[in-house]
Amino acid sequence: QMLSRAKPAVGGTPPTGDRRRKKGKKVPQLEELLALRDFTGAIALLEFKRHVGEQEEDADLWIGYSAFHLGDYKRALEEYEALTKQPACNPDVWVNLACTYFFLGMYMQAEQAALKAAKSRLQNRLLFHLAHKFSDEKKLMSSHQNLQDITEDQLSLASIHYMRSHYQEAIDIYKRILLDNREYLALNVYVALCYYKLDYYDVSQEVLAVYLQQVPDSTIALNLKACNHFRLYNGKAAEAELKNLTDSASSSFEFGKELIKHNLVVFRGGEGALQVLPPLVDVIPEARLNLVIYYLRQDDVQEAYNLIKDLEPTAPQEYILKGVVNAALGQEMGSKDHLKIAQQFFQLVGESASECDTIPGRQCMSSCFFLLRQFGNVLIYLNSVKSYFYNDDTFNFNYAQAKAAMGNFSEAEEVFLLIQSEKIKNDFVYLSWLARCYIMNKKPQLAWKLYLKMETSGESFNLLQLIANDCYKMRQFYYSAKAFDVLERLDSNPEYWEGKRGACVGVFQMILAGREAKETLREVLHLLKSTGNSQVEYIVRIMKKWAKENRVPV
Repeated sequence: QMLSRAKPAVGGTPPTGDRRRKKGKKVPQLEELLALRDFTGAIALLEFKRHVGEQEEDADLWIGYSAFHLGDYKRALEEYEALTKQPACNPDVWVNLACTYFFLGMYMQAEQAALKAAKSRLQNRLLFHLAHKFSDEKKLMSSHQNLQDITEDQLSLASIHYMRSHYQEAIDIYKRILLDNREYLALNVYVALCYYKLDYYDVSQEVLAVYLQQVPDSTIALNLKACNHFRLYNGKAAEAELKNLTDSASSSFEFGKELIKHNLVVFRGGEGALQVLPPLVDVIPEARLNLVIYYLRQDDVQEAYNLIKDLEPTAPQEYILKGVVNAALGQEMGSKDHLKIAQQFFQLVGESASECDTIPGRQCMSSCFFLLRQFGNVLIYLNSVKSYFYNDDTFNFNYAQAKAAMGNFSEAEEVFLLIQSEKIKNDFVYLSWLARCYIMNKKPQLAWKLYLKMETSGESFNLLQLIANDCYKMRQFYYSAKAFDVLERLDSNPEYWEGKRGACVGVFQMILAGREAKETLREVLHLLKSTGNSQVEYIVRIMKKWAKENRVPV
């Protein structure tokens, strides 16, 4: 996907120059170094000749060319800009300068320089890419129509297909070129990259192996192999693949070092994110998205929102992440507007032709229906991908909530108890749903234990209300009475006395029916006596009278 060239845009075959020998060793010639793609050597040779006064023909052009191919675009920029200020400037220098601006992300300057260059296929390809960067569909189509059925133009078209997420179209072009040009081994990397984007990680590895057999130290190929390992296995396996690269100090590594540093942060679960990612935002497209993910994991939802709010999503991952951020912010702020935006983003991805049958697409539809509180539909989509997420705490958290919301409390309890994450287990949503499942599954004592483990707070007060009311509805009056008793002590709201009174009478009723131990009556009387209400004396008198008649010690 790089706009690099195998041949220079200006100048013919490099002049051979004088052959010199020193201490029996042949001094390398410029054309030999360029043929070997030893651009560091080429720059060293040219600078040496410049220093000793043996000026190579078009030396400045060759230094710019070599610096460009080394990935040292700032050095290339200096050389090309200096050349444009010379009175006898070759007009082809402008297109080289434009390419350099492009790789530095200076797209306005790139377009201005490109338009000063003579019309050429390279100029058209560059304008094609710039039109994509500017989202100018009219100019994009104009440049598209000027493309010819030659390898460079077709590779440029495939590159645009790739960047517009049309991965299959890109693969078709690459494979067609490979059929006629088996020696273009690097195209296997591009094909592998497309398969990676389509989530075919195994296929990507197979195609990549063809290239790595011939070029085992390629930065781009080894990085992609590491990314496949990250998807197929884990971060440690991915990091191991990058170790050889980070240990080397080759020019190839220099070219891709920012990408490698970015990916190592991802492989290490966000370690070093705040040091590495901010300078790479808008340099590496994924850097912004991964920094957003880091902020979400740190529960800094507002910072995540600030970073993504102005991003115009173009790829499914961007739509999904904007949906997640808006959902998190909507829940945190109680904002229906943000939740509505999140639901629309999820629906857009989940219903799209390219994503509807993918795992992320189905997760999006489940999230969309979750926000719409249509839990039956949530379960349809989550059940279809359940086998891929058996030990995933986040998946199980959402799955269990949907099960409980549909009244399937027994299965919901099982799934809630599979969750290992302490962060989720301390979340009030988890505690309240699990308490409700315990109560519905006739285990109120476990719900009460959840409350006892909590520190006194607004959340513990809310859990008490849930236990009191749910236990009452399920005729588990003993724990309902206990909960209403604590609520009454914390808040003098008369409703809590009424709930406690009803629950205590309910326990008495259960004792009379033989469905509750008679000894429980003593604690019920104790709970009643803690209330200073005129009704208490009458209720207590009736209960004590029954206890005396039935020889129940109170």
